Amino acid sequence: MVYRKLPHGGEEISIIGIGSSAIQASSDQEIEETVRYAVENGVNYFDMASAEAKPFSAYGRALSDCRKNVYFQIHFGADYSTGSYGWTTNLDRIKRSIDWQLTSLKTDYIDFGFIHCLDEISDLESMQNGGAIEHILKLKKQGVVRHIGLSSHTPELANAVLDLGIIDMLMFSINPGYDYQKGEYAAGSVSDRMALYRRCEKDGVGISVMKAFSAGQLLDAKTSPFGKALTEYQCIQYALDKPGVVTVLPGVRDKADLKRVLGFLTAAPEEKDYSIIGTFAPKDASGICVYCNHCQPCPSGLNIGLINKYYDLAKTGDRLAEGHYRKLEKTAKDCVRCGHCNKRCPFMADQMARMEEIAEYFGE
Repeated sequence: MVYRKLPHGGEEISIIGIGSSAIQASSDQEIEETVRYAVENGVNYFDMASAEAKPFSAYGRALSDCRKNVYFQIHFGADYSTGSYGWTTNLDRIKRSIDWQLTSLKTDYIDFGFIHCLDEISDLESMQNGGAIEHILKLKKQGVVRHIGLSSHTPELANAVLDLGIIDMLMFSINPGYDYQKGEYAAGSVSDRMALYRRCEKDGVGISVMKAFSAGQLLDAKTSPFGKALTEYQCIQYALDKPGVVTVLPGVRDKADLKRVLGFLTAAPEEKDYSIIGTFAPKDASGICVYCNHCQPCPSGLNIGLINKYYDLAKTGDRLAEGHYRKLEKTAKDCVRCGHCNKRCPFMADQMARMEEIAEYFGE
């Protein structure tokens, strides 16, 4: 397993976690075995936005012996009083739901307490005016909640909550379909969404990725909005390459699903190469570096994707990014303009011109 550090807090989080939206289809025994198998293979991050109440007690039994070594992402606004998922901004219902979730999970604290599924400013106002956000802040002060997060599909809403300065993690839907304005949750333009990811990295807010496969639509040519299928590994790598991303949370139904997803860790680079999306990216994405590194290897040894990422972040005011850039063994000034990268780039980015621009920006 590979781990990434949460900027606010320093927790080491597995780059692959578990999304629990579909696991209720399995028996209690299968859920427990799947969760234990996840931990045995280094997974330590579990999102608890489930479609049903059923998985909670199974998770509680499976993880009771290693609770201190795992992180629960628990949602303030997910209501399981009927046995199935419901959404609420009512403070009393939220309190009852959180108490039930903690009891079922056999824990007395919440690693990541998430303001759940806000996509409209009116939803945020309901959470604020009803006292739910004040309640989460109170629990954090008491130590019951270690970190506050937000789940959303909308850049505008996510930015509004980032402006409040209260969250350490954002759960956001990231995949090529949504980023290129294809699908039900494809809110925001290409530039809006990339700006959000960069802001999260600049502000030290981690991103946990939901819907990396667009509910499976991207995995089948018949349902893909591009008419071409991508693989799970391509989608996972695509999400992990975005600024700010700490972990990707594929929804698994059972141990077989999990084993297949974990195969990402040992997959060959060509199995993770998502450069094919350059053939169906929209016009406003043409010429933009998405850090896919399909241009590698550079004959001069430049890590072109990383150089571009640090440059884009530095322009947002991220001083750490500038520091990281200057520590690179090879920087933009070392480009010999051989044109290898331009020929390889599926997004038609003029990397030779970019290297010149970047070197000038950093005063090289």
